[in-house]
Amino acid sequence: MRVAILDDYQNIALNSTDWSTVTERAEITVYSDHIHEEQNVAKRLQGFDIICAMRERTPFTRTLIEQLPNLKLIVSSGMRNRGIDIDAAKDHDVIVCGTPSVGKPTAELAWGLILGLARKIPAEDHNVKSGGWQQTVGEGLIGKTLGIAGLGNLGSRMAQIGNAFEMNVIAWSENLTRERCDEFGVTLVSKDELMAQSDFLTIHLLLSDRTRGLFGADDLARMKPSAYIINTARGPIIDEDALVDALKGNVIGGAGIDVFSVEPLPSDHPFRTLDNTVITPHLGYVEEKNYGAYFNGYVEAITAYLDGNPRNFLNGY
Repeated sequence: MRVAILDDYQNIALNSTDWSTVTERAEITVYSDHIHEEQNVAKRLQGFDIICAMRERTPFTRTLIEQLPNLKLIVSSGMRNRGIDIDAAKDHDVIVCGTPSVGKPTAELAWGLILGLARKIPAEDHNVKSGGWQQTVGEGLIGKTLGIAGLGNLGSRMAQIGNAFEMNVIAWSENLTRERCDEFGVTLVSKDELMAQSDFLTIHLLLSDRTRGLFGADDLARMKPSAYIINTARGPIIDEDALVDALKGNVIGGAGIDVFSVEPLPSDHPFRTLDNTVITPHLGYVEEKNYGAYFNGYVEAITAYLDGNPRNFLNGY
């Protein structure tokens, strides 16, 4: 058996857990780089029986799966991966399994971005290390309006912390109910009201055909010139070109961005040079305990498969 571990950017997979139950029975190859072109991905993965996919870093489309005749098992970190064509996998007798995950680290990162923007932490860190002292005036959160797009597991966590900061918390999504908002002390608003009232707008929606490009130029134009938008969900939920234009034109105050339409972010992308942003490289789920759950889950899923008893199915086997 040949096992491929994909997109191990930090090159830590093999040191994060005990792989001995796998290495005794299979050969493991780790790839720390990322390939975008599907034909090159297919060429690289020819001959592998098992693939470990980190979240949605590499999509497994029907056309890719069709080019991997030896593939028998895909293990995705987490129990949801919209980058894998589940139906195509089943059509080609490929089992897809997931792993446990721990806590809500993405909500913590979103608050890091909010605080970084409000108190100018990255700019002042750079300032002090360059020999300077006190160049900005930060903003407090008490009394400000926190807007939340999506009040699921992460959005509701954001609401609880927003209330602890004594913020005015509002929320919207297409199917959000007043009862759900009441549960977390949140005011239900329309999308237009969400854009117009938010001082900090944080996005916690799943990427789908319905949410792709959900926030465009017209939506950003409705925001306060002092407002910030924070995206730790998926890059394409915001029209990226419209966001770049809004940031360059000071239509909004700034943005905290952890997710991008193309990842890793191209070296010449405008986000890398804008001074009214705080940018992180998709760190929402990159947290010690969460990674431990992922890597342990890889080993458990592969071992279970090799023992003839696969589990944690994502495609109904």
